[in-house]
Amino acid sequence: MRLRQGFISLGIFDVIQDFQNIVYDIWTEGVFGYDIGAFLIALGVLVAFIIFRGLITRFVLNRLEALVKRTETSLDDALLEALRDPVRMAILVIGLFFAINIMPLEGVANEIANKIVRSLVVWAIFWGLYSLIDPLIRVTRLLNNILTNETRYLVSMTMRVFVAALGGATILSVWGINVAPLIAGLGVGGLAVALGAQDLFKNLVGGISILLEKRFRIGDWVFVDGIVEGTVEKLGYRSTLIRRFDLAPVYVPNNYLADNAVTNFSAMTHRRIYWKIGVVYETGVDQLRQIRDNIETYILNNDAFEKPPAVSTFVRIDSFSESSIDIMVYCFTKTTVWGEWLAIKEALAYKIKEIVKESGSGFAFPSRSVYVESMPHGTPASFADPAKQGGDQ
Repeated sequence: MRLRQGFISLGIFDVIQDFQNIVYDIWTEGVFGYDIGAFLIALGVLVAFIIFRGLITRFVLNRLEALVKRTETSLDDALLEALRDPVRMAILVIGLFFAINIMPLEGVANEIANKIVRSLVVWAIFWGLYSLIDPLIRVTRLLNNILTNETRYLVSMTMRVFVAALGGATILSVWGINVAPLIAGLGVGGLAVALGAQDLFKNLVGGISILLEKRFRIGDWVFVDGIVEGTVEKLGYRSTLIRRFDLAPVYVPNNYLADNAVTNFSAMTHRRIYWKIGVVYETGVDQLRQIRDNIETYILNNDAFEKPPAVSTFVRIDSFSESSIDIMVYCFTKTTVWGEWLAIKEALAYKIKEIVKESGSGFAFPSRSVYVESMPHGTPASFADPAKQGGDQ
Protein backbone atom coordinates (compact mmCIF):
# COMPACT_ATOMS: atom_id res chain seq x y z
CA MET A 1 0.00 0.00 0.00
CA ARG A 2 2.78 2.46 0.88
CA LEU A 3 4.60 1.59 -2.35
CA ARG A 4 1.45 2.25 -4.38
CA GLN A 5 0.94 5.58 -2.68
CA GLY A 6 4.53 6.48 -3.45
CA PHE A 7 4.00 5.78 -7.14
CA ILE A 8 0.84 7.88 -7.12
CA SER A 9 2.65 10.73 -5.41
CA LEU A 10 5.45 10.48 -7.91
CA GLY A 11 2.96 10.54 -10.83
CA ILE A 12 1.22 13.67 -9.57
CA PHE A 13 4.57 15.40 -9.22
CA ASP A 14 5.44 14.51 -12.79
CA VAL A 15 2.08 15.85 -14.03
CA ILE A 16 2.58 19.10 -12.18
CA GLN A 17 6.07 19.38 -13.60
CA ASP A 18 4.80 18.76 -17.10
CA PHE A 19 2.09 21.39 -16.63
CA GLN A 20 4.67 23.88 -15.44
CA ASN A 21 6.77 23.15 -18.50
CA ILE A 22 3.76 23.74 -20.75
CA VAL A 23 2.96 27.05 -19.05
CA TYR A 24 6.59 28.12 -19.33
CA ASP A 25 6.72 27.21 -23.03
CA ILE A 26 3.51 29.13 -23.74
CA TRP A 27 4.74 32.12 -21.71
CA THR A 28 8.07 32.25 -23.54
CA GLU A 29 6.94 31.26 -27.04
CA GLY A 30 3.17 31.62 -27.01
CA VAL A 31 2.79 34.72 -29.29
CA PHE A 32 4.27 33.94 -32.70
CA GLY A 33 7.24 32.35 -30.93
CA TYR A 34 7.92 35.39 -28.69
CA ASP A 35 7.83 35.86 -24.92
CA ILE A 36 4.42 36.91 -23.54
CA GLY A 37 6.12 38.62 -20.64
CA ALA A 38 8.09 40.86 -22.98
CA PHE A 39 4.89 41.82 -24.81
CA LEU A 40 3.17 42.66 -21.53
CA ILE A 41 6.13 44.76 -20.39
CA ALA A 42 6.17 46.56 -23.76
CA LEU A 43 2.44 47.16 -23.49
CA GLY A 44 2.93 48.56 -20.00
CA VAL A 45 5.64 50.90 -21.25
CA LEU A 46 3.34 52.12 -24.05
CA VAL A 47 0.48 52.71 -21.59
CA ALA A 48 2.88 54.56 -19.31
CA PHE A 49 3.89 56.90 -22.14
CA ILE A 50 0.21 57.49 -23.00
CA ILE A 51 -0.35 58.54 -19.38
CA PHE A 52 2.84 60.60 -19.51
CA ARG A 53 1.54 62.34 -22.64
CA GLY A 54 -1.62 63.30 -20.80
CA LEU A 55 0.43 64.71 -17.91
CA ILE A 56 2.63 66.69 -20.31
CA THR A 57 -0.48 68.12 -21.98
CA ARG A 58 -2.11 69.02 -18.70
CA PHE A 59 0.79 70.42 -16.70
CA VAL A 60 3.24 71.62 -19.36
CA LEU A 61 1.42 72.55 -22.56
CA ASN A 62 -1.58 74.05 -20.79
CA ARG A 63 0.74 76.02 -18.49
CA LEU A 64 2.72 77.29 -21.48
CA GLU A 65 -0.53 78.27 -23.16
CA ALA A 66 -1.51 80.33 -20.13
CA LEU A 67 1.91 82.03 -20.15
CA VAL A 68 1.95 82.94 -23.84
CA LYS A 69 -1.51 84.46 -23.60
CA ARG A 70 -0.04 87.11 -21.32
CA THR A 71 2.44 88.28 -23.96
CA GLU A 72 1.65 91.13 -26.35
CA THR A 73 2.47 89.24 -29.54
CA SER A 74 0.17 86.60 -30.97
CA LEU A 75 2.98 84.70 -32.71
CA ASP A 76 3.82 82.52 -29.70
CA ASP A 77 0.13 81.64 -29.24
CA ALA A 78 -0.15 80.53 -32.87
CA LEU A 79 3.08 78.52 -32.74
CA LEU A 80 2.13 76.71 -29.53
CA GLU A 81 -1.30 75.86 -30.89
CA ALA A 82 0.24 74.57 -34.12
CA LEU A 83 2.77 72.35 -32.30
CA ARG A 84 0.42 70.93 -29.65
CA ASP A 85 -0.74 67.85 -31.59
CA PRO A 86 2.66 67.08 -33.21
CA VAL A 87 4.32 67.17 -29.75
CA ARG A 88 1.68 64.82 -28.33
CA MET A 89 2.28 62.44 -31.22
CA ALA A 90 6.07 62.65 -30.74
CA ILE A 91 5.71 61.51 -27.09
CA LEU A 92 3.62 58.56 -28.24
CA VAL A 93 6.22 57.64 -30.88
CA ILE A 94 8.97 57.67 -28.24
CA GLY A 95 6.92 55.29 -26.12
CA LEU A 96 6.38 53.02 -29.11
CA PHE A 97 10.15 53.04 -29.77
CA PHE A 98 10.94 51.86 -26.21
CA ALA A 99 8.17 49.26 -26.35
CA ILE A 100 9.49 47.77 -29.59
CA ASN A 101 13.03 47.61 -28.23
CA ILE A 102 11.80 45.72 -25.16
CA MET A 103 10.14 43.04 -27.30
CA PRO A 104 12.55 40.31 -28.52
CA LEU A 105 11.79 40.87 -32.19
CA GLU A 106 14.13 39.40 -34.77
CA GLY A 107 14.53 39.28 -38.52
CA VAL A 108 11.76 40.66 -40.70
CA ALA A 109 9.52 41.55 -37.73
CA ASN A 110 12.24 43.68 -36.16
CA GLU A 111 12.93 45.39 -39.49
CA ILE A 112 9.26 46.18 -40.09
CA ALA A 113 8.83 47.49 -36.54
CA ASN A 114 11.85 49.80 -36.91
CA LYS A 115 10.54 51.12 -40.25
CA ILE A 116 7.17 51.82 -38.66
CA VAL A 117 8.85 53.81 -35.88
CA ARG A 118 11.00 55.71 -38.39
CA SER A 119 7.93 56.49 -40.51
CA LEU A 120 6.07 57.81 -37.47
CA VAL A 121 9.06 59.98 -36.54
CA VAL A 122 9.10 61.45 -40.05
CA TRP A 123 5.33 61.95 -39.84
CA ALA A 124 5.62 63.84 -36.53
CA ILE A 125 8.43 66.08 -37.82
CA PHE A 126 6.72 67.03 -41.08
CA TRP A 127 3.37 67.39 -39.34
CA GLY A 128 4.98 70.00 -37.11
CA LEU A 129 6.49 71.80 -40.11
CA TYR A 130 3.16 71.65 -41.96
CA SER A 131 1.34 73.12 -38.96
CA LEU A 132 3.85 75.95 -38.56
CA ILE A 133 3.43 77.29 -42.11
CA ASP A 134 0.07 78.99 -41.70
CA PRO A 135 0.73 80.81 -38.40
CA LEU A 136 4.16 82.00 -39.54
CA ILE A 137 2.75 83.45 -42.77
CA ARG A 138 -0.35 84.84 -41.11
CA VAL A 139 1.41 86.56 -38.21
CA THR A 140 4.59 87.78 -39.88
CA ARG A 141 4.21 91.55 -40.20
CA LEU A 142 6.60 91.80 -43.15
CA LEU A 143 4.41 89.58 -45.30
CA ASN A 144 1.31 91.43 -44.12
CA ASN A 145 2.76 94.64 -45.53
CA ILE A 146 3.99 93.13 -48.80
CA LEU A 147 1.39 90.51 -49.71
CA THR A 148 -2.38 90.51 -49.78
CA ASN A 149 -4.47 87.94 -47.93
CA GLU A 150 -5.05 86.06 -51.16
CA THR A 151 -1.33 86.00 -52.03
CA ARG A 152 -0.46 84.76 -48.54
CA TYR A 153 -3.06 82.02 -48.96
CA LEU A 154 -1.47 80.96 -52.25
CA VAL A 155 2.02 80.95 -50.70
CA SER A 156 0.73 78.98 -47.72
CA MET A 157 -0.94 76.36 -49.91
CA THR A 158 2.16 76.01 -52.09
CA MET A 159 4.42 75.51 -49.07
CA ARG A 160 2.00 73.00 -47.56
CA VAL A 161 1.96 70.96 -50.74
CA PHE A 162 5.77 71.06 -50.87
CA VAL A 163 6.16 69.95 -47.21
CA ALA A 164 3.56 67.20 -47.63
CA ALA A 165 5.25 65.93 -50.79
CA LEU A 166 8.69 66.01 -49.15
CA GLY A 167 7.38 64.16 -46.11
CA GLY A 168 5.73 61.52 -48.28
CA ALA A 169 8.94 61.05 -50.26
CA THR A 170 10.91 60.65 -47.01
CA ILE A 171 8.52 57.98 -45.74
CA LEU A 172 8.75 56.13 -49.05
CA SER A 173 12.55 56.18 -48.82
CA VAL A 174 12.34 54.74 -45.28
CA TRP A 175 10.54 51.73 -46.73
CA GLY A 176 13.18 51.36 -49.44
CA ILE A 177 11.17 52.81 -52.30
CA ASN A 178 13.35 54.79 -54.72
CA VAL A 179 11.66 58.12 -55.30
CA ALA A 180 13.82 59.29 -58.22
CA PRO A 181 12.33 56.93 -60.87
CA LEU A 182 8.86 57.79 -59.60
CA ILE A 183 9.54 61.51 -60.03
CA ALA A 184 10.98 60.90 -63.49
CA GLY A 185 7.88 58.94 -64.45
CA LEU A 186 5.67 61.70 -63.15
CA GLY A 187 7.72 64.18 -65.20
CA VAL A 188 7.10 62.27 -68.44
CA GLY A 189 3.46 61.89 -67.58
CA GLY A 190 3.28 65.54 -66.59
CA LEU A 191 4.65 66.57 -69.98
CA ALA A 192 1.92 64.58 -71.70
CA VAL A 193 -0.71 66.09 -69.44
CA ALA A 194 0.69 69.60 -69.95
CA LEU A 195 0.29 69.32 -73.71
CA GLY A 196 -3.39 68.60 -73.25
CA ALA A 197 -3.97 71.02 -70.39
CA GLN A 198 -2.45 74.25 -71.63
CA ASP A 199 -5.53 76.26 -70.66
CA LEU A 200 -5.24 74.95 -67.10
CA PHE A 201 -1.67 76.20 -66.78
CA LYS A 202 -2.60 79.51 -68.41
CA ASN A 203 -5.31 79.99 -65.81
CA LEU A 204 -2.87 79.05 -63.04
CA VAL A 205 -0.32 81.62 -64.24
CA GLY A 206 -3.14 84.15 -64.65
CA GLY A 207 -4.27 83.58 -61.07
CA ILE A 208 -0.74 84.09 -59.78
CA SER A 209 -0.37 87.33 -61.76
CA ILE A 210 -3.69 88.61 -60.40
CA LEU A 211 -2.58 87.99 -56.83
CA LEU A 212 0.87 89.48 -57.29
CA GLU A 213 -0.47 92.60 -59.04
CA LYS A 214 -3.20 93.01 -56.39
CA ARG A 215 -5.86 93.76 -59.00
CA PHE A 216 -8.64 92.93 -56.60
CA ARG A 217 -9.30 91.13 -53.35
CA ILE A 218 -12.05 89.01 -51.87
CA GLY A 219 -15.05 91.25 -51.20
CA ASP A 220 -14.22 93.80 -53.93
CA TRP A 221 -16.89 94.99 -56.34
CA VAL A 222 -15.57 94.44 -59.87
CA PHE A 223 -16.81 94.69 -63.44
CA VAL A 224 -15.38 92.31 -66.04
CA ASP A 225 -16.07 93.78 -69.46
CA GLY A 226 -18.62 91.70 -71.31
CA ILE A 227 -18.73 88.98 -68.63
CA VAL A 228 -20.04 89.88 -65.20
CA GLU A 229 -20.35 92.56 -62.55
CA GLY A 230 -20.47 91.60 -58.91
CA THR A 231 -18.51 90.82 -55.74
CA VAL A 232 -15.37 88.69 -55.67
CA GLU A 233 -16.13 85.74 -53.40
CA LYS A 234 -13.27 83.28 -53.98
CA LEU A 235 -9.90 83.28 -55.72
CA GLY A 236 -8.87 79.84 -56.97
CA TYR A 237 -5.94 78.39 -58.87
CA ARG A 238 -7.97 78.01 -62.05
CA SER A 239 -10.91 80.40 -61.78
CA THR A 240 -12.34 83.23 -59.71
CA LEU A 241 -15.83 83.12 -58.25
CA ILE A 242 -17.70 86.41 -58.73
CA ARG A 243 -21.22 86.59 -57.31
CA ARG A 244 -23.57 88.86 -59.21
CA PHE A 245 -25.90 91.25 -57.43
CA ASP A 246 -28.77 88.82 -58.04
CA LEU A 247 -26.65 86.31 -56.02
CA ALA A 248 -25.95 84.10 -59.06
CA PRO A 249 -22.35 82.73 -58.98
CA VAL A 250 -20.14 83.21 -62.05
CA TYR A 251 -16.83 81.35 -62.40
CA VAL A 252 -14.44 83.40 -64.56
CA PRO A 253 -11.18 81.76 -65.79
CA ASN A 254 -8.14 83.51 -64.37
CA ASN A 255 -6.57 83.72 -67.81
CA TYR A 256 -9.42 85.96 -68.97
CA LEU A 257 -9.12 88.18 -65.90
CA ALA A 258 -5.37 88.55 -66.46
CA ASP A 259 -5.62 89.48 -70.16
CA ASN A 260 -8.71 91.71 -70.17
CA ALA A 261 -9.89 94.91 -68.57
CA VAL A 262 -11.29 94.57 -65.06
CA THR A 263 -12.79 97.60 -63.30
CA ASN A 264 -12.41 97.48 -59.52
CA PHE A 265 -15.07 99.80 -58.14
CA SER A 266 -14.02 99.05 -54.56
CA ALA A 267 -10.70 100.79 -55.26
CA MET A 268 -12.44 104.10 -55.99
CA THR A 269 -11.48 106.99 -53.74
CA HIS A 270 -14.60 108.97 -54.78
CA ARG A 271 -17.67 108.30 -56.87
CA ARG A 272 -18.55 110.45 -59.89
CA ILE A 273 -21.80 112.14 -60.93
CA TYR A 274 -21.81 113.27 -64.56
CA TRP A 275 -25.00 114.73 -66.02
CA LYS A 276 -26.05 116.89 -68.93
CA ILE A 277 -29.17 118.89 -68.08
CA GLY A 278 -31.13 120.31 -70.98
CA VAL A 279 -33.20 123.48 -70.55
CA VAL A 280 -35.48 125.06 -73.16
CA TYR A 281 -34.12 127.54 -75.72
CA GLU A 282 -36.39 130.25 -74.33
CA THR A 283 -34.11 130.41 -71.26
CA GLY A 284 -32.37 133.77 -71.08
CA VAL A 285 -28.72 134.45 -70.34
CA ASP A 286 -29.46 135.69 -66.82
CA GLN A 287 -31.55 132.61 -66.15
CA LEU A 288 -28.71 130.35 -67.36
CA ARG A 289 -26.27 132.12 -65.06
CA GLN A 290 -28.69 131.76 -62.15
CA ILE A 291 -29.17 128.04 -62.76
CA ARG A 292 -25.45 127.42 -63.16
CA ASP A 293 -24.41 129.42 -60.09
CA ASN A 294 -27.06 127.91 -57.81
CA ILE A 295 -26.16 124.32 -58.79
CA GLU A 296 -22.44 125.02 -58.24
CA THR A 297 -23.11 126.68 -54.87
CA TYR A 298 -25.16 123.71 -53.71
CA ILE A 299 -22.39 121.25 -54.61
CA LEU A 300 -19.55 123.29 -53.08
CA ASN A 301 -21.44 123.91 -49.82
CA ASN A 302 -22.62 120.31 -49.37
CA ASP A 303 -20.36 118.11 -47.21
CA ALA A 304 -21.41 115.03 -49.17
CA PHE A 305 -19.35 116.21 -52.16
CA GLU A 306 -15.56 116.31 -52.41
CA LYS A 307 -14.16 119.76 -53.13
CA PRO A 308 -11.43 121.04 -55.48
CA PRO A 309 -8.47 120.73 -55.75
CA ALA A 310 -8.84 117.14 -54.52
CA VAL A 311 -11.21 116.47 -57.42
CA SER A 312 -12.48 118.31 -60.45
CA THR A 313 -15.88 119.97 -60.11
CA PHE A 314 -17.57 121.67 -63.07
CA VAL A 315 -20.98 123.23 -63.66
CA ARG A 316 -20.86 124.84 -67.11
CA ILE A 317 -23.05 125.71 -70.08
CA ASP A 318 -21.84 122.94 -72.32
CA SER A 319 -23.55 122.87 -75.72
CA PHE A 320 -26.51 123.83 -77.89
CA SER A 321 -28.31 120.65 -78.80
CA GLU A 322 -31.14 120.20 -81.29
CA SER A 323 -33.85 120.96 -78.77
CA SER A 324 -32.09 122.18 -75.60
CA ILE A 325 -29.31 124.21 -74.07
CA ASP A 326 -27.17 121.69 -72.18
CA ILE A 327 -25.64 122.35 -68.77
CA MET A 328 -22.88 119.95 -67.72
CA VAL A 329 -22.74 118.88 -64.04
CA TYR A 330 -19.52 117.06 -63.15
CA CYS A 331 -18.71 116.30 -59.49
CA PHE A 332 -17.63 113.59 -57.04
CA THR A 333 -19.11 112.32 -53.80
CA LYS A 334 -16.96 111.48 -50.79
CA THR A 335 -18.61 108.11 -50.30
CA THR A 336 -18.13 105.17 -52.66
CA VAL A 337 -20.93 103.08 -51.14
CA TRP A 338 -23.53 102.54 -53.83
CA GLY A 339 -26.60 103.10 -51.63
CA GLU A 340 -25.22 106.29 -50.10
CA TRP A 341 -24.17 107.54 -53.54
CA LEU A 342 -27.69 106.96 -54.88
CA ALA A 343 -29.18 108.96 -52.01
CA ILE A 344 -26.80 111.90 -52.63
CA LYS A 345 -27.50 111.82 -56.35
CA GLU A 346 -31.24 111.79 -55.67
CA ALA A 347 -30.96 114.84 -53.41
CA LEU A 348 -28.97 116.63 -56.13
CA ALA A 349 -31.68 115.85 -58.68
CA TYR A 350 -34.37 117.31 -56.39
CA LYS A 351 -32.29 120.46 -55.90
CA ILE A 352 -31.66 120.96 -59.62
CA LYS A 353 -35.38 120.57 -60.25
CA GLU A 354 -36.09 123.34 -57.71
CA ILE A 355 -33.37 125.61 -59.11
CA VAL A 356 -34.62 125.34 -62.69
CA LYS A 357 -38.22 126.00 -61.59
CA GLU A 358 -37.21 129.02 -59.45
CA SER A 359 -35.32 130.53 -62.40
CA GLY A 360 -38.52 130.56 -64.45
CA SER A 361 -37.08 128.18 -67.04
CA GLY A 362 -37.96 124.57 -67.77
CA PHE A 363 -36.47 121.28 -68.86
CA ALA A 364 -36.35 120.58 -72.56
CA PHE A 365 -37.40 117.39 -74.24
CA PRO A 366 -36.71 116.12 -77.76
CA SER A 367 -38.93 118.06 -80.17
CA ARG A 368 -39.09 119.16 -83.80
CA SER A 369 -40.59 122.38 -85.16
CA VAL A 370 -42.52 122.35 -88.47
CA TYR A 371 -42.86 125.69 -90.34
CA VAL A 372 -45.76 126.04 -92.86
CA GLU A 373 -45.70 128.93 -95.38
CA SER A 374 -48.65 129.96 -97.61
CA MET A 375 -48.12 129.94 -101.41
CA PRO A 376 -47.67 133.43 -102.97
CA HIS A 377 -50.55 134.93 -105.05
CA GLY A 378 -50.51 134.07 -108.75
CA THR A 379 -48.55 130.87 -108.43
CA PRO A 380 -49.28 128.51 -111.35
CA ALA A 381 -51.37 125.46 -110.57
CA SER A 382 -49.65 122.12 -110.56
CA PHE A 383 -49.84 119.95 -113.70
CA ALA A 384 -52.30 117.04 -113.55
CA ASP A 385 -51.88 114.10 -115.95
CA PRO A 386 -55.25 113.55 -117.74
CA ALA A 387 -54.54 109.85 -118.11
CA LYS A 388 -54.50 109.48 -114.33
CA GLN A 389 -57.84 111.32 -114.08
CA GLY A 390 -59.95 108.95 -116.10
CA GLY A 391 -58.57 109.06 -119.67
CA ASP A 392 -59.54 111.26 -122.69
CA GLN A 393 -62.51 113.58 -122.40
